Amino acid sequence: MKLVSGAIVLCLAAAPLAAVPEKSSPAPTNEDCLTCHEDPAGKRANGTSVFVAKDKFSASVHGQAGLACVDCHTDLAKTTDFPHPDKLAPAQCQTCHGDVVAEYGKSAHALARKAGGSLAATCADCHTAHEIRSAKDPASPTYVLNLPSTCGRCHGNADVIRKGHIAIGNVVTLYQDSIHAKALNKSGLVVAPTCKTCHGMHDVRRASDPESKVFRTNVPGTCGSCHEGVGHLYNAGIHGAAVRRGNPRAPVCTDCHTAHHIQEATQEAWRLDVVRECGTCHRESLTTYHDTYHGQVSSLGFSRIATCADCHRAHDILPASDPRSSVSSLKRAQTCRQCHTGANENFARYDPHADPGNRSRNPVLFWASRLMKGLLLGVFGFFGIHTLLWFPRSWKARRERGRGNGGGTNE
Repeated sequence: MKLVSGAIVLCLAAAPLAAVPEKSSPAPTNEDCLTCHEDPAGKRANGTSVFVAKDKFSASVHGQAGLACVDCHTDLAKTTDFPHPDKLAPAQCQTCHGDVVAEYGKSAHALARKAGGSLAATCADCHTAHEIRSAKDPASPTYVLNLPSTCGRCHGNADVIRKGHIAIGNVVTLYQDSIHAKALNKSGLVVAPTCKTCHGMHDVRRASDPESKVFRTNVPGTCGSCHEGVGHLYNAGIHGAAVRRGNPRAPVCTDCHTAHHIQEATQEAWRLDVVRECGTCHRESLTTYHDTYHGQVSSLGFSRIATCADCHRAHDILPASDPRSSVSSLKRAQTCRQCHTGANENFARYDPHADPGNRSRNPVLFWASRLMKGLLLGVFGFFGIHTLLWFPRSWKARRERGRGNGGGTNE
């Protein structure tokens, strides 16, 4: 037993001692970080502030979730050397928000940064760095009432627009004067459209991108997400059908209402201006409209007169050959009665786009116009010739009369 015991002692003595693992240093806590970063006077070597408000971080979504500073600033998780270097690896949002960052990667902002546009917005530009709050929180920069001013930091800043080569210019100022902004700011309607309603949130794309919500053929669907009833009318009309056929010149919502400076359609200025807008495509119709009583009165600035939308309707516009059209032979009198209460079928035969040069549209007007022009030319021609023929005699008579007066004076 003693031998065995001695053997065991010798064996243990001969065996090498196992290495004791070193105890790793604990990661810095938030309190460790705030030792320096809670000081409002704290600055980097370049003079920029490193201040982090403890109460605001605690109220943020990250603070509420119990995240530590080193969860985002991972290169500090094992450091024991303080103060740490000024330049740290940027926080990687995709660690937790992979799907959102993937969407952002396809956006105009991300593409601009990849192309060297360092002014393009990043996560922190919209959400802040340490005070991130839920978009449902009224204190959040991405809360619906705050979103226009958040986007306006870049898209309402002349220097950023110039340096970033933003072709569309200061759209935030235009938006603030629109009916959408008035509904948002004055009426407090959080259902009113904001930047993200039309452009998306993280996957903001250029208007030239077919995947963009504001790509030309996608505009009716984007606007129709709020204006569903109008969307149905537009899609049933000739313009909507032309867009679906792939006609690049077919008007969409932004052609008539603009993209950002959208005005209330009942305003006098808008009602008068929309006539000119229709004329950008229908130039001949605009010319003949201005020749009529309706067109001449509207040119004087009176909006209580029939314009394009009053007769052709605003969104469900159909050709006159379609029985459903408001200007078809079946419904024309009814359309006229909107203003002229006693209008009948005979009254509705009035041509609001009469063209004296179009023989096939109205032969009576064509020939009447030719007759009047011929009569006018004939009258002026006859009296012109008469005047020319009479001139020598009139000149001779004046000369003889002058001689007679002169002879009497000499006597």
